[in-house]
Amino acid sequence: MEVTNEYKAKAVQRYLRRAPRKLRLVADLVRGMQVDKATELLKHISKAGAAEVSKVIRSAHANLQNKFEDEAIDASSVYVKTIMVDEGPTLKRIQPAPQGRAHPIRKRMSHITVIVEKKDELETDEE
Repeated sequence: MEVTNEYKAKAVQRYLRRAPRKLRLVADLVRGMQVDKATELLKHISKAGAAEVSKVIRSAHANLQNKFEDEAIDASSVYVKTIMVDEGPTLKRIQPAPQGRAHPIRKRMSHITVIVEKKDELETDEE
């Protein structure tokens, strides 16, 4: 059994006022990408959730650098291992409708979880 150094870090954004369905479209684009390429891609995407997803990815990368301060970690060797968009609480509101009726409005929230990991030199040689 090999003992490997696991260079992982996590960042979580909770209670984000954006629907999870919309954020998952953006998260699916960057899953498995290198951090520097993912943030560059998200700068040029016109979806509103791209800025929030990019912010969480950059936060996870900063957490990794702070966690392992003794070692120089290059952004090109760090990739997005896991990115999840979960549903948060829903604010329930009503929209007044004709003849005394009311239509429901659901304002959804999201939780974004990002785990980044540094690829070892041994792993990159095998691929």
